[in-house]
Amino acid sequence: MAQVTFTKHLKRFFPTLKDSEQVGGTTVREVLDDLDKLYPGFSGYVVDELGRLRRHVNIFVRQEPIYDREELSDKVGEADEVFIVQALSGG
Repeated sequence: MAQVTFTKHLKRFFPTLKDSEQVGGTTVREVLDDLDKLYPGFSGYVVDELGRLRRHVNIFVRQEPIYDREELSDKVGEADEVFIVQALSGG
């Protein structure tokens, strides 16, 4: 199972979110689907109504940014580390 790590800022929106979670799935889309089962509404926070990754969210697999932000078809291996990062802005 892939190890998914989240930024602490996401806990503001999902208070029960752990620092990391192990989930199944062989693509980024499947990983997000599994996370949505654990944390209902999570997927809707990181993808838009068309299923594309939102602009304020980045996902890294094996420390590399994913390439397919539309279909989320990047492969995820069982021993891979996935990072879900929310971009922060402010002044």
